Amino acid sequence: MVWIIFLSVVTVLLALDLGVFNRKAHVISYKEAGKWTTFWVGLSLVFSGIIFWLFKEGHVDNPHNYTPETAFWKYIQGYLLELSLSVDNIFVIAVIFRSFSIPQKYQHRVLFWGIVGAVVFRALMIFFGIWLIQKVDWVTYLFGAFLIYTAYNMAFSGEESEFNPKESWVFKTMRKIMPITKGIHDQKLFVKKMGIWAATPLFLALIIIELTDVLFALDSIPAILAITENPFIVFSSNIMAILGLRSMYFFLANVIDKFSYLKYSLAVILLFVGIKMGLHHYLKANDLAIPEWLSLGVILVSLTAGILYSLYKNKQNEALEK
Repeated sequence: MVWIIFLSVVTVLLALDLGVFNRKAHVISYKEAGKWTTFWVGLSLVFSGIIFWLFKEGHVDNPHNYTPETAFWKYIQGYLLELSLSVDNIFVIAVIFRSFSIPQKYQHRVLFWGIVGAVVFRALMIFFGIWLIQKVDWVTYLFGAFLIYTAYNMAFSGEESEFNPKESWVFKTMRKIMPITKGIHDQKLFVKKMGIWAATPLFLALIIIELTDVLFALDSIPAILAITENPFIVFSSNIMAILGLRSMYFFLANVIDKFSYLKYSLAVILLFVGIKMGLHHYLKANDLAIPEWLSLGVILVSLTAGILYSLYKNKQNEALEK
């Protein structure tokens, strides 16, 4: 019942978003994006109180016997982790929109359908990941090693060449499958020309954003499974973070490159959760556990340090240019 209610509320929120608040295509201002970002973050934090109540009253499955306090903090950790790992996603989305010359007033519609698809794909990946951990013990070592490798790659890969969606396998394949219009046709994903249906650049952008999210989920799903294996906490924290991704995009897209040192913060976080996942069986066998405050502290301190150092370096560079 709790799952049905949660998914129903998410569906209603998405319907209100598309059918009421953003029914007409318009350019989302920085101020409007800030208000919506505040709303989604606030709603997600309020939901942590609902998590506490659900576990206190026993309304959700609790195979690990979490206390309400433990469930509360694990949700907060999972939510902040997913939110922080969305930073790279925002940058890639901005590149995709620029590549296909998607006007800003139509970007929200593309992101809306991207969120709907992300909910479905994330759900499948989460439940498969949990099933895999429960059935195959050694997979935790594999996930841990993958996260540590990703952290290393993120920190030491150097300057990467800019991603070009039009050179991607997806774009080239889609052009072979169906005709594609050169121009934008309002908010339409498909148009009919001379009796033939053709995809618009909006549809191409949507498909590439969707597949990009799946690739990012390969990092984020194992990361959150290092925090908790409770299906409802993993799924709800993931979805609440995804719901706020659109407003975060419009709020941060134009300034995301000012926080270039955030990638090191994300690398530290992934390294921590990778080590934590690698130690999972050892800690369990010896009846030990990494304190919730330590896990939450690593996430918050790493993000804060990355933001502050980025701002410091920006001021330093501005001073040198004068």
